[in-house]
Amino acid sequence: MSDAGAPDPASARPDTMGAALLRALFAQSAVGLHVLDTRLRLVRVASLSGAGAAGHLVGLHFTDVYRCERPDREERLLREVLDTGVSVYDHVVRGGLADTPGPDRGLMVSVHRLEEADGRVLGLLATVVDVDEREKERVRAACLAAVRTKVGTSLDIATTCEALAEAVVPIFADLAVVEVVDDVVRGSDPPPGPLGAAVPLRRAAVRGPDAEDRPDGLVGEMRRLPARTPHSLAASDLRARLVPIDDRTPWLDAAPDTARLVRATGAHSLIVVPLTLRGAVLGLVSLYRCRGTAPYEESDLPLALTAAAHAALSVDNARRYVRDHVIASAVQRRLLPQREGGGVAVETAHVLLPGRGSGGWFDTINLSGARTALVVGDVEGSGLRAAVVMGQLRTVIHALAGLDLEPDEVLARLAETAVRLAAEQAEPPPVGRGHAQPLTATCVYAVYDPLARTCTVARAGHPAPVLVTPDGTATALDVPEGPALFDTDGSPFAMAVLRLAEGSVLAFFTGPLLSGEETADRVREALARPGRSVQDLCDDVVYGLPGETHAEGAVLLVARTGAVPDDRVAAWDLAHDRTTPGIARTLVRDRLDGWNLDEETAEATELIVSELITNAIRYGAPPLRLRLILDRTLTCEVHDSSRVSPHLRHARTVDEGGRGLFIVSRLAAHWGVRYGAEGKTLWTEQELPDASAAGPLPPAHKHG
Repeated sequence: MSDAGAPDPASARPDTMGAALLRALFAQSAVGLHVLDTRLRLVRVASLSGAGAAGHLVGLHFTDVYRCERPDREERLLREVLDTGVSVYDHVVRGGLADTPGPDRGLMVSVHRLEEADGRVLGLLATVVDVDEREKERVRAACLAAVRTKVGTSLDIATTCEALAEAVVPIFADLAVVEVVDDVVRGSDPPPGPLGAAVPLRRAAVRGPDAEDRPDGLVGEMRRLPARTPHSLAASDLRARLVPIDDRTPWLDAAPDTARLVRATGAHSLIVVPLTLRGAVLGLVSLYRCRGTAPYEESDLPLALTAAAHAALSVDNARRYVRDHVIASAVQRRLLPQREGGGVAVETAHVLLPGRGSGGWFDTINLSGARTALVVGDVEGSGLRAAVVMGQLRTVIHALAGLDLEPDEVLARLAETAVRLAAEQAEPPPVGRGHAQPLTATCVYAVYDPLARTCTVARAGHPAPVLVTPDGTATALDVPEGPALFDTDGSPFAMAVLRLAEGSVLAFFTGPLLSGEETADRVREALARPGRSVQDLCDDVVYGLPGETHAEGAVLLVARTGAVPDDRVAAWDLAHDRTTPGIARTLVRDRLDGWNLDEETAEATELIVSELITNAIRYGAPPLRLRLILDRTLTCEVHDSSRVSPHLRHARTVDEGGRGLFIVSRLAAHWGVRYGAEGKTLWTEQELPDASAAGPLPPAHKHG
């Protein structure tokens, strides 16, 4: 049975219900409620600190009630809602009540326009919710995601440390300093913890609030940790430290560098975390919060530890790569020529630019007949494998060069050897090993003949050399490109024969030095400078390169061509007759006397020439030609048109002949045979006891 005397709630007037609702909202709301007029001044408020304490705020401008990082931006937002009627939801700002001391907090603001039934604008309703803890968790999650995304994508230690600093600044720290043990930067094993006071650390990354904010004098600087500081304690017991900082912090006196940094940035809170992995110390991470930012809390330590652990693993991976690169680079250097080469009438210089790659090589090989082989090649890839394959290919090149083959045949045989090497490496090893990348290599092989003043060039997938004529004109040589060395398509190699003026410059490169039109233009411009030495030309090319051109490493070989003076060469066309050996001995004796060579050398040369010509008359075919070349060695060449290969053998005691080439091999330091389109040439080289004894040479007339 109902009480007839009680009022019916449904019969209450709407204005009475509305007033009650407002009183309840403003008295008991868990969020800040703010009613603003059209001038953005507070009409009624239930602030975050409680409605009872908010009466004095009525009449104040909203941006005077709340301090914000950017009050002008927040005022524009309020006026846009007032003008457009489009509400704003969940707009997060950093700030707090102007009359309440303390650090800024995360505040979520929503704004709605208040209107009469007829549409007349009355003002705004703004709600403010303290979401500081939620924002902190969001920031931590975002920072951790940035660390996992950015850190570890590079195998460069400095880049890895910079990525860590970039990931935490400014989202979690105002300033980050990443220091790495100096031995670790060089690829050595990290020292086991604790870190001794004598171990130097190198500052690998320093980053402030802005992307370009890197305090001067810090990056790359080395220091030893001063005792009795948070940094030395963290390196000693391998535990993170959260440390407040103010003007009276005692440990700053022991760390003047850190004290200067603190004063310059206004840092007031520090987290220092050691970079550790399996008990070894790789470095330290120092995270600072500066003026205007809330200090670190204990709840921030887990994030700092997680970020440091991820960074430590990435730094160690980069260290292992650096160590492998250092070993590979050392092997590469040892496998390359250890002193500057140079042939007869050719001046050479080279530059080996260090980089990630370790398979580039060059060679200057002296050949018979005063010729010089100029070689540049590149095995793609980095690490010890590339360096070892480079050494194998270079050894094969030297063996093939000694056979006096044409450049196209040298590359063809080198390619065959490369295919066999690739097949051997493709065989599965006895124990498991990661899949190796397919081998790729390129090479260019050129032979310069100073007597004919020609250069014969062939290339296997390699950039064409650049020719600079004596007048300074630089052009890329038109040389047919053959397949790369480990290419198994079996395509033949072609070669080009070029006639060069004396004083021409040939430049051979690996790919990075000619990548891009701008780089190629700069290289040609640097080479086209008459009067510069070949070493100066090499250096000029390097000076003019754009930044990071040789990140993979590069090789440059420059050669300036010359000619053998006429008075150092003597040549005779001889009859294919049994009397020719005696005539040849007389001609040679006269020429050697003119060159002021000693009697022992003259006698040996006469005997060598006699045996070579006798061999050519007996087993060869006309025409017959004899040539002597005097340089650092004395070269004797006998040419005939037969392609029958001579063989050295030991004659038996009952044989009347067959000892000719055996005698030649004992008298000469080197001997051999090379084939051409018009026959073969038997040659010998004799070491001269004292090259300076030859003295000034009279003209040597060539006899027909």
